[in-house]
Amino acid sequence: MTSPSVRRALVTMSAIALVAGSVTGLAQSAVAAPASSTATTQHHPSPPHHPGPPPTPPAAGDPDLGPNVLVFDPSMPTAEIQQRVDAVAARQADDEMGTGRYSLLFKPGTYGSAAQPLVFQVGYYTEVAGLGQSPSDVTINGSVNVFNRCLTADNCIALDNFWRSVSNLTITPTGGEGCRANTEFWAVSQASPMRRVDVTGTMTFMDYCTAGPQYASGGFLADSRATTITNGSQQQFLTRDSQIGSWSNGVWNQVFSGTIGAPAQSFPTPQPYTTLAATPASREKPYLWVDGAGTWQVFVPAARTASVGTTWANGPTPGRSIPLRDFAVVKPGDTAATINRQLDRGRDLLVTPGVYDVDRSIRVDRPGTIVLGMGIATLTAVHGSTPIVVGDARGVDIAGLMIDAGTTNSPALLQVGTAAHQGRAVGRNRGQDPVGLQDVFFRIGGPHVGKASKSLVVNSDDVVLDDIWAWRADHGAGVGWTSNTAANGVVVNGDDVTATGLFVEHYQEYNVIWNGERGRTVFFQNELPYDAPDQASWQHDGVDGWAAYKVADRVRTHELWGGGSYVFTNVNPALHARRGFEVPVRPGVRLHDVLTVNLGAGTLDHVVNDTGAAATTAAVGTPVSLVSGP
Repeated sequence: MTSPSVRRALVTMSAIALVAGSVTGLAQSAVAAPASSTATTQHHPSPPHHPGPPPTPPAAGDPDLGPNVLVFDPSMPTAEIQQRVDAVAARQADDEMGTGRYSLLFKPGTYGSAAQPLVFQVGYYTEVAGLGQSPSDVTINGSVNVFNRCLTADNCIALDNFWRSVSNLTITPTGGEGCRANTEFWAVSQASPMRRVDVTGTMTFMDYCTAGPQYASGGFLADSRATTITNGSQQQFLTRDSQIGSWSNGVWNQVFSGTIGAPAQSFPTPQPYTTLAATPASREKPYLWVDGAGTWQVFVPAARTASVGTTWANGPTPGRSIPLRDFAVVKPGDTAATINRQLDRGRDLLVTPGVYDVDRSIRVDRPGTIVLGMGIATLTAVHGSTPIVVGDARGVDIAGLMIDAGTTNSPALLQVGTAAHQGRAVGRNRGQDPVGLQDVFFRIGGPHVGKASKSLVVNSDDVVLDDIWAWRADHGAGVGWTSNTAANGVVVNGDDVTATGLFVEHYQEYNVIWNGERGRTVFFQNELPYDAPDQASWQHDGVDGWAAYKVADRVRTHELWGGGSYVFTNVNPALHARRGFEVPVRPGVRLHDVLTVNLGAGTLDHVVNDTGAAATTAAVGTPVSLVSGP
């Protein structure tokens, strides 16, 4: 996440061979930039104040989910819906570190038409979701867009387009003007998932219509179907358990897992494609839906192994429905003590949009408990708490939450399994009823000062981590080597843990430590810390820096597909990191299609252990690739 001035100075990093004719007027090459964005101090202008849409009481039979949950019915006039979603977009489009949180929910039916399409933007901390049991139950004729954000007039990028989502609906791209006509734009980077969406037309993951440089980085698509996809400037991207018609190109690292129609394996040339025929283990995110009688429920998809394609294209998604009446609806102002009382009564949790101070651990001990966040609901650690602790219980699911560190250091922000357990006390039953984490994001600094020794600690066996972004902030408030302190992003002690979409950035020691056996990671994206002041502050045991991804020396079996680590030590460009990946040399430990990249400062000496050439400023933006290691 480098400054705008550095981005403008970068040399061309990767040619982008676009699908012929897929984008009118788009150049046949582009510049790739650092994998995510801005400077170590915040230079964004303060967003103008835009009041949100006026609250309306829930319709008869609907639950009261608070003023920041907007529920739309197909009987509403399109103009009324347009006015309300535009009001949310105006408030949230530039509010990167703000406190607004919104869910825009669409009941089953059709919205917009060819004559009057529903076209709107999705800003920060905004969730857009259909309320059908299948994506085909909700159709939007129009588009649900994310465009480049212009930090200055000549620096329009998607590198900061975090913290938003779209899910469980069909989009028929219709409307729009000029360059954006009849196209779904989803130009995002980390923590902006697209799930369970059917796009019946042209879709692009870059905004090629706004002024440049148009960089994007770190996208995630799962359980979805799309016809024509322009990847464009997306530097790294994971497409999991989906079906696609075409994919335009790659920059550094594009991973396809269990995806019908995916391009063939070809890493690193002619395109950096890593293609797995099936996903080793997956568990889709729970979602709200409303049945034909108007009853609100939460659907919990069943876990899958060796999964291919969507869960819904050939019939109903396997899983179970839980009536919303079995959930405690958590609202801003509710305390951790109140929430724990609801859990003790056997309730699941639906956490409505808002920012919550958590002064003691929310303890999830009952097997099968569902904790589902809406609108990027955010838990902030207070007094050094660990905001969520999951006990030694199978089948728990934590989804759709942001967890922020507070000003007092927390030992961790989310812990799965007890410390003494270390992943070995619960029966094996591999893959049948795993704990699932989907779209769970962590921040150390950014909106305010934050400190935490670790972000996510996994002690339990059989856990699926799906779209995790652990971020020690490189911009925003409270940012600096001694301000937003955090040693490790993700620590896995349990066995048989699978990560699909693991984004971990800027931590001060090992970004990821994997101690458990039979771990698997499908797609890993990392940037090393930018802000170490000197080599003495960033080294250990005579080794310069810390590896991004560390597999413990005692581990006998581990596998990773499609991983990248990037160096940009702009505070002290003389710094070195000896290794991007550090793993034991054993037959059972294999890394596939991994790379390092220099973003303009510092040196990353080797890719894996002491293998692979250095990523230096002599070849900024040129990947140093290793097809198989160690």
